[in-house]
Amino acid sequence: MDALSRLKQNAAEIYSEDELRDRLAADRPLRVKLGVDPTRPDLTFGHMVVFNKLRQFQDLGHTAVLIIGDFTTLIGDPSGRSATRPVLTREEIEANARTYVEQAYLVLDRERTEVRFNSEWFRGMGFEDCLQLARQMTVARMLERDDFAKRYAARTPISIVEFLYPLVQGYDSVMIDADVELGGTDQTFNCLVGRQIQKTAGKPEQVVLTLPLLVGTDGSKKMSKSQDNFIAFNDPPKEMFGKTMSIGDEVMWDYYRLLLLSDEAEIAKLKKIHPMDAKKALARRLTARIHGEDAGQRELEQFEKVFSKNELPDEMPEFAWDQLAEGETQTLVNLLAVTGLFPSKKEARRLIEQGSVRIGGERVANPMETLRRPPESVVIQAGKRTFFRIS
Repeated sequence: MDALSRLKQNAAEIYSEDELRDRLAADRPLRVKLGVDPTRPDLTFGHMVVFNKLRQFQDLGHTAVLIIGDFTTLIGDPSGRSATRPVLTREEIEANARTYVEQAYLVLDRERTEVRFNSEWFRGMGFEDCLQLARQMTVARMLERDDFAKRYAARTPISIVEFLYPLVQGYDSVMIDADVELGGTDQTFNCLVGRQIQKTAGKPEQVVLTLPLLVGTDGSKKMSKSQDNFIAFNDPPKEMFGKTMSIGDEVMWDYYRLLLLSDEAEIAKLKKIHPMDAKKALARRLTARIHGEDAGQRELEQFEKVFSKNELPDEMPEFAWDQLAEGETQTLVNLLAVTGLFPSKKEARRLIEQGSVRIGGERVANPMETLRRPPESVVIQAGKRTFFRIS
C-alpha cells in the first residue's frame, strides 16, 4: 500500500487529495498539526482516532506537531455545541495540560513529536493584533457553521469570543507552519479557516484531513468528555475493559476500524464469530494497547470468570466495617455512598432500586435496608462490574 492510500484509510474528507499527493511527493518531512484543548485531565478513545492518523504520518517519516491549546481552552471550542462552554480557570487548564503529553505518547512516537502550547504566541499578542486577526473573517461566514446557524436561529446566545475560536485555531497553523492539519469532522470549519489565514499571511495553505467521530459508550452521541460517555486513556484496566464491553454490537465495528485500524477483510472474519467473543477480543486488545498485553489478558480472564462462570473476581476493594459506619448498623444506600466507588449517592440509590445490588449473592432492592456489622466478611456487588468486600 502506497503512502497516500495508507493515509486515506478511515479519512472522511481531504481538502484536497491532490494537494496531499503533491506534498508527499516533495520528499521532505511534512509538519502535521493536531490540536487538543485540555478541558479535562484525560484524553479519550475519541482522540485516539486522530492520534492513530498522526502516528501513520510519523511512521512515514513526517513530524507530528501536537498543540496543547492551553490558550484556546480559555475561549472554549464551540464545535458541535448548542450552548456556550463553561469557562475553566487558568489553574484548571494547566493542571489538565500536564497530563496530556504523556498520554499522547501512548500512541505517538516521542522522537518525532514536537509539542507546542499555543499560549507561547497568544499571551504576547496585543489588542491591535487581535483586531487584525478578527478582520480576516466576516459574521456571515461564521454563521455558515451549522452549530452557529442553529444557535442563531434558536436565539441561543453566541459570544463574540466563540466567534474568535476558529481564527485562533487557524493562527496556530501560521505559527507552526503546518503542512497538514488533522481533526474530526466537527473540526472541518476550523481547519479550513486555518487555510484562509495561512493564505492571508502569504504561506502555503495546509491540507486538511478529517476523520469520522467515534460514537461514545451510550451508542448515540460522539464520544465526549462533556457527555461523560467516554473511555479515557488513563482509565484503569478493569474500567477500560468494562466500558468497552458496554458498547453496542453494531458500534464495535467502528471501534475496530478507527481504534485498531482493522481492515474490512479482518472485520468480515470477526463478524462470523459470536458478537460477544468479538467484543471481548476488542476489549482485550484496546486494554492491552494502553496497559500492556498482560493487563489485557488478565482483564479478559477476570471478565469471563465473573460473567461467564458467575464467580467472584480475584481482586476487589476491601473495607473494614468501621470505615463505613459509626455504629453497629448502616443503611444500604449510605454504606455504598461512603465507599467512594460510586459517582454519587443518587447513583448508588438508583442501582439499588433497579435491583442491581446483591449482598452475599442475595438481591436487595430497598435503599433504606438496615445492615448490621457482618460476623464474617461479605461481598457486595453493585451493577455488573463493581464488587467490594466488607469485614
